[in-house]
Amino acid sequence: MSIRAWFPTLIYHAPLRRAGGARFNAELLRECYQIRDNDPLGRRWSKLNYPGGYTSYSSLDKLHKFSSTFMDLEKRLQRHALAFARALGWDLQDRRLVLADCWLNIMPRGTAHGLHLHPLSVLSGTYHVKTPRGCAGLKFEDPRLSRFMAAPPRQADCRPEFKHHVTYLAITGRVTMFESWLRHEVATNPVESERVSISFNFAW
Repeated sequence: MSIRAWFPTLIYHAPLRRAGGARFNAELLRECYQIRDNDPLGRRWSKLNYPGGYTSYSSLDKLHKFSSTFMDLEKRLQRHALAFARALGWDLQDRRLVLADCWLNIMPRGTAHGLHLHPLSVLSGTYHVKTPRGCAGLKFEDPRLSRFMAAPPRQADCRPEFKHHVTYLAITGRVTMFESWLRHEVATNPVESERVSISFNFAW
C-alpha cells in the first residue's frame, strides 16, 4: 500500500531579524500609536467596522511609502517573501514580488478580526509588534473545509496536519506569511493590554 500527501498548504513563520529586534520594534510601536492618534478618518472607520480597535486599513494602507521605519520593514519583509516563494516552488520569471499594501492593527481587549482572505494579492502576512501574554493568535482554516460534505470528524489526537484549523501564537518580532487565498482570523483579544500588528500584501 502507498499513501502520499499532495496539495500542501504552506505557512511561513520566522523572526523578522536576527539582531536589534527590540529597538526596531520599539520604534515601530511608537509610530503605530502616532499614526492612530493622527488618523481621524481611520478612527471613524474603525469605530464602525472594527469595534473597540483601530486599523489603518481604510485610510493609510501604504505605510511603507512615507515612513523610513516602515521602509526598513519593507526591505526585511521582501527577503522573507522571496524565501517563501522559493519554498512554494514559484517561478517569478522576470517579475518581482512587490509590497503593495501595509497597514496596522491595534486590538484592545474585546476586539476581534473575523475570518477573511486577501483578494488580488499573492502573499499576505502579519508582523507582530506587541503581543501581551495570553493574547489571541493567528488562526488558519483548512481551505478544503467546504468540500468535506459527509466526511467523518477527525480523531481528537489526529496528526496536526489533519486538523481543520491551526493557530500560530502571536510572538513579538515574528513574521507569518501565507498565500493570500488562505482564510484566517484573530479571535477576540481576552487580555487588557493591546495587541499590535502590521498586516501586508505582496503583489506579483
